[in-house]
Amino acid sequence: MPDPENPNSTTSFLGDTPLARQLAKLTARRKRLERVVLEFGAPTRIITISNQKGGVGKTTTTVNLAAAIADAGGRVLVVDLDPQGNASTALGIEHAADTLSVYDVLTDETPLADIIEVSPESRRLLCAPSTIHLAGAEIELVSQVAREHRLKRALDAYLEAAPEHVDFVLIDCPPSLGLLTINAFAAAAELLIPIQCEYYALEGLSQLMGSVQMIQKHLNPGLRLSTILLTMFDGRTRLAQQVAEEVRQHFPREVLQTVIPRSVRVSEAPSFGQTVLAYDGQSAGAVAYREMAVELVRRGAPGQAEQTTQERTH
Repeated sequence: MPDPENPNSTTSFLGDTPLARQLAKLTARRKRLERVVLEFGAPTRIITISNQKGGVGKTTTTVNLAAAIADAGGRVLVVDLDPQGNASTALGIEHAADTLSVYDVLTDETPLADIIEVSPESRRLLCAPSTIHLAGAEIELVSQVAREHRLKRALDAYLEAAPEHVDFVLIDCPPSLGLLTINAFAAAAELLIPIQCEYYALEGLSQLMGSVQMIQKHLNPGLRLSTILLTMFDGRTRLAQQVAEEVRQHFPREVLQTVIPRSVRVSEAPSFGQTVLAYDGQSAGAVAYREMAVELVRRGAPGQAEQTTQERTH
């Protein structure tokens, strides 16, 4: 049977059916992406990916967006601030208990350059891994000086001395507002919020915006909500469409046109220690994350007078 996530499936016998049209549309999207060339070199964009609600696709978005940017030619650093280490796993990075990790950067001021590893997926895809020790960092940081700015200081020092320019830093947060997430907010200029298309989506978003306003007031006035991504979207349900419409009404500038569909491939990829681009680069989920990367890069950072990162289509 033809696979709706695989446009290479045989479709000729399907005729003019919804599945055939879906596959044809996916093939057309892939061909458009093949013609897109992105140019990098603008100042580093530091983006925190956060939502206090769990299960909305934070880590999935972080690693697949990073892989898509690297695939397009950008150099990306993923900072895994979640003690579960799922972003490190998905990028194929070792993060056993004895691995140097973000924990050492935050608690012992180990230079970020000492812990960064290159993902086997791409030489342009870097990761600062997490380990289980990071779970104790919340308590250990309480007594530390400038505890909210430890990640920012480490990132600033790394980017200033990095041998190659880093185009994007993506920070993956735990689903809670503790010192780890506060460090991520203090270090970033942009906030990207993935929102699952379900009933309580906007309720969780309003709570998160309250936290962001507190961070802006006391720690990082330069932090901006730049991007909202609709995830796990099922266009067949009225609920998903209603949630998407409501979010777009509240945040017309921030919500990306690209939506991430529910996808078996996206769900399966982490169990193989891969992003969906490496696991099945032809699938609907991989195509959606590539389109998201193009849209995010094309938008540029908030407040840019001109787009320093340009797109041209052959």
